Amino acid sequence: MPRLFPRSLVYGLIGAALAIGAPLGLLAVRLAAAPGHPLHSVHQELEQDRVTYLYVTLSTAAVFASFGVVLGRQADALVRLSRTDALTGLGNPLAFVDRLQQEVSHSHRYGEPLSLLLVDVDGLKSINDQGGHGAGNRALQAVARALRTGARAADLPARVGGDEFALLTPGTPLPAAAALAERIRALVAREAPDGPTVSVGVATLDTARGDGADLRDRADAALYEAKRKGRDRVEVA
Repeated sequence: MPRLFPRSLVYGLIGAALAIGAPLGLLAVRLAAAPGHPLHSVHQELEQDRVTYLYVTLSTAAVFASFGVVLGRQADALVRLSRTDALTGLGNPLAFVDRLQQEVSHSHRYGEPLSLLLVDVDGLKSINDQGGHGAGNRALQAVARALRTGARAADLPARVGGDEFALLTPGTPLPAAAALAERIRALVAREAPDGPTVSVGVATLDTARGDGADLRDRADAALYEAKRKGRDRVEVA
């Protein structure tokens, strides 16, 4: 499940909470050093030296909270890196599979449509053979830009294979998903007029009995049909 709050905030709050141990430790040491140290001396100790205890509490909380924020940011950055494709900046297969499972569960629970676009770069091997891997990488990045431009905030564009991309579109019925696929195809041509074309397969989840594997299989079958019919086209499952 997606996190409600960034780790930088959570770790910072935890650090601030842990800081209470500093004044408590100081209090315990001073009471242990006092002869008898009856319980009523706790209140007396705090009253007599409240400025010291306030300073220790606030300064330690500031340090621990700052340290927690730094650690949280590093943890968030590592998570983002582990779920991001290095070449395109889109989600990677791990991010796609996790999100697919979440959206399928949501779709079954609420009966909302869920569509998937599988986008394959036509002739990437020929591009690599003719222009080298640099040309192939630029072609992939052009497709990624088109996906990012065409996607809504709720959608997940991801690179799920060497020359294959996916666009997961929650709340999108099949006709709207097919229209989006045509737009993506046109955006790729605009991003790279002399570059690659793409074939797109589109499918919508069967909310009665379908799962993520079935959705992906049907989108993949539609993609295969687009390839078979000449590429640079959209096919709907």
